[in-house]
Amino acid sequence: MPQWTPPLDSTALTRVLERVRAWQVYAGGAVLDDVAAVLDEVIPAEEHSEELAQRLRGHLMQLVNIAVAAEAEKDDATAYLLERARMVRAEELPGDRWKAVGHLRRLGWTVNELMEHLVATRCLKEAA
Repeated sequence: MPQWTPPLDSTALTRVLERVRAWQVYAGGAVLDDVAAVLDEVIPAEEHSEELAQRLRGHLMQLVNIAVAAEAEKDDATAYLLERARMVRAEELPGDRWKAVGHLRRLGWTVNELMEHLVATRCLKEAA
């Protein structure tokens, strides 16, 4: 009988463990709250801009990962939204107040559009 060998070496197992430790539960309600905060008629306070941008980038990363795991990027519309999400996520928050507001709103719209698309394509359950 041949000797069993593990499917992953110690380096790969360490990478898997790091990813499991870093994993965060998808919280649709929190995503909607952050999107509403930046798309509302009332502009977010300047001192909250960086924090909101970070959270929205995190939401985009989660949504992109969900789409990739579901192999949804094979669809042209999804692939387009994923590319847009990656591009806007990579942009830095501008130092100018009004440009920063515009950037936050682009992040919010992108999060919202990608989330709605993933719900429509059944990659994601609708957020409450």
